[in-house]
Amino acid sequence: MLFSSQIWYMIGEGVVDTLYMVIFSTIFSYILGLPIAIALVITRKNGLRPMPMLNTVLDVIVNILRSVPFLILMILVTPLMRLIAGKGYGPTATIVALVVAAAPYVARMIESSLLEVDPGVIEAALSMGASTKTIILKVLLPEAKTSLIVGCTIVIGTILGYSAMAGALGAGGLGDIAIRYGYNRYEFDILIVTVILLIILVQIFQVIGMRISKKTDKRIRE
Repeated sequence: MLFSSQIWYMIGEGVVDTLYMVIFSTIFSYILGLPIAIALVITRKNGLRPMPMLNTVLDVIVNILRSVPFLILMILVTPLMRLIAGKGYGPTATIVALVVAAAPYVARMIESSLLEVDPGVIEAALSMGASTKTIILKVLLPEAKTSLIVGCTIVIGTILGYSAMAGALGAGGLGDIAIRYGYNRYEFDILIVTVILLIILVQIFQVIGMRISKKTDKRIRE
C-alpha cells in the first residue's frame, strides 16, 4: 500500500477537514442544544418551572429532527447551507447540516444527564431559596458534569459518523475521499486507509473523553 505524495497530501487534508467539521459542529451543536435541554428539564411536569405547552412543542421539534435520516436532512437544509456558507457543499457548508442534525441529539443527551441529578440536591437548593438560574448553574450542571462529558464523547463519535456520510454529498473530509476514490474509482487501498483513520479518530476522542470523565467523577477515588 504505497501511495504517491499527492495521495498522502489529499488524505492529510481530509483529516484536517474532518476535524474542522467535527470540532466546530460539536461546539455549535452544544450552543444550540444546551438551552433546549435545560428548557426541556425545567418546563417538564415536575420541573422547576412547569410549562406543559412549551415543553410539548420543544419535545415534538426535537423528536421530528431526530427522526429524519441525516442524508435526507442534509438535502432539506441545503438552502440554509447556501444562505449561511454561500454554497451547498464543502466542509463549512456541511457544518450547518451537521449542527441541525446533531443539536436535537445533543439536547436529548444533556436532558438525560440533567435528569440523573439527585432530586434531593435540587430540593435542598430550593429550601435555601436558590433561584432557578442558580440551581441550573450551581446544581444541575455541576452535578451532571461527569455524565455530560461522557455524553459529549458519544456525540463527537456520532458527528464524526455523520461527517463521513456527508461525503456522499460533497462534504469533503475523509468520507468524501472514501466515496470518491475508494468506492467510485474502486481504489480499495484508499478506502481502507480512510476507514482506519476514521476509527483512529473515534478512538482518540473516546479515550480523551473517558479519561476526563473519570477525573471528574466524584464516585471514583484513586
